[in-house]
Amino acid sequence: MKAPTITRDITLPLNDRRHAGRVLANKLAHHAGQDNLLVLGLPRGGVPVAFEVARALHAPLDIFMVRKLGLPGHEEYAMGAIASGGVRIMTPLPGLNIASSEIAEVVAREHDELVRREQLYRGQRPPLSLESRTVIVVDDGLATGTSMRAAVLAIRQQRPARLVVAVPVGAQASCQALLADADEVVCAAMPCPFRAVSLWYKAFGQTSDEEVLALLDQARRSHEGALKAIHES
Repeated sequence: MKAPTITRDITLPLNDRRHAGRVLANKLAHHAGQDNLLVLGLPRGGVPVAFEVARALHAPLDIFMVRKLGLPGHEEYAMGAIASGGVRIMTPLPGLNIASSEIAEVVAREHDELVRREQLYRGQRPPLSLESRTVIVVDDGLATGTSMRAAVLAIRQQRPARLVVAVPVGAQASCQALLADADEVVCAAMPCPFRAVSLWYKAFGQTSDEEVLALLDQARRSHEGALKAIHES
């Protein structure tokens, strides 16, 4: 496995997620042109970043669904995460005793939201196959890394040939920890102290469902057009 790629020539804060995606794409240029390359964005915030990566690498774009499990009463703190394929991971929270019924309630709620979003974003289109492909999974940043780890474990179940985690900015410990599960981890910048992903963006508004849908449609049409042009040449 490769060590995390640490880039020190990036000016922070980044302008927005699309700018972050272009910056990140430069650090993934060694994957451009590979056969069976696929970029996955983690909705919602990871999709604008992944869109730019997929466009720069001339790769198809798809989504992979994951949901953070927020601590009851303090939802900003992750006690775990769930991902498509039935994967669930929990984060140890020393000194906290959370009732199993409360955990079950959070899991049920987030599972319903995961299903809702997947149905909304996909419509009638099935997921792209991950088997035997080089898969680059992208988010807008890594704080604890819990959601990304759930995604990586779920993606592994589909037997990709190579699995790459890529983010524009992340906490160093989280980026390094993901090496236990990914083949390559690219963190374009790892500022310290990290504190929160939002601190490293000038604009970090919530990505809407409408933006996700528009970017997926644009990426799909662009990639299909490029393939058609190649076949006709």
